[in-house]
Amino acid sequence: MSSGSYYVPPSSRWPVLGSLALGAMMVSIGIKLVYDTGLPFVLVGVAGIIVIMALWFRDVISESRGGLYDAQMDRSFRWGMAWFIFSEVMFFAAFFGALFYVRMFTLPWLGGEGAKGVSALLWPDFVPEWPLMNPPDASIAGPREVFSPWQLPLVNTLVLVTSSITLTVAHEALKVGYRQTCRYWLTGTVLLGSCFIAIQGVEYYEAYAHYGITLEAGIFGATFFILTGFHGLHVIIGTVILATMLIRIIKGHFADENHFGFEASCWYWHFVDVVWVGLFIFVYVL
Repeated sequence: MSSGSYYVPPSSRWPVLGSLALGAMMVSIGIKLVYDTGLPFVLVGVAGIIVIMALWFRDVISESRGGLYDAQMDRSFRWGMAWFIFSEVMFFAAFFGALFYVRMFTLPWLGGEGAKGVSALLWPDFVPEWPLMNPPDASIAGPREVFSPWQLPLVNTLVLVTSSITLTVAHEALKVGYRQTCRYWLTGTVLLGSCFIAIQGVEYYEAYAHYGITLEAGIFGATFFILTGFHGLHVIIGTVILATMLIRIIKGHFADENHFGFEASCWYWHFVDVVWVGLFIFVYVL
């Protein structure tokens, strides 16, 4: 391919099929949440998205390995990944914003403070505190107790921060051609990501079985699971991506100076780590 060429990908069915699978999954999730039925359709939708993404990425990898991409395509991929991460920043900002609004405005108003303190007339005996152990509506049971941030949450923080360090070492090794070193450190990153997922699974079990922290445990339970749950999903996705990068490294993919697929996975993982630090501070500590 000449230096002045411009690669135009051929027509692909994956965007349409991916949109249909995603739409079907979201509809089935809505049915599951509202009517508590339709779990098989949710699983089919998830499986469909996984298969479509795998085949789509296979085509992109084949095009890249075939030398079809040039500097212009590299810029397109970088801008695309940058905007994707920006959209993820806005996604989590919405949930952090909801948590901030509840803690800084709603609770004081219900306690009789601020411009909307008249809201206290709804529940005159309500005590505004966070974590909200006793929701104002007596029909809603709050959590029995909350997690100490210095136990499992701290362990998971150390695990995830360490994984960012190991991934950085792997990336630097790849840039200077030390592929064996890259493989070892990237394997460590994948294992640390898997450990994080396992520890969060234990934490969720403890939350439901012993702490009374559930999705029905008032605003605290809702915000806790929305923030940590979506983050956990991102860790799972990131771990799968890094495991895919590891397989590609073992197969000899990527050049020392041309490996944006690997670099993009690093961007994503570091973003996930930063979000967790925010979660640890604002959900567990403060």
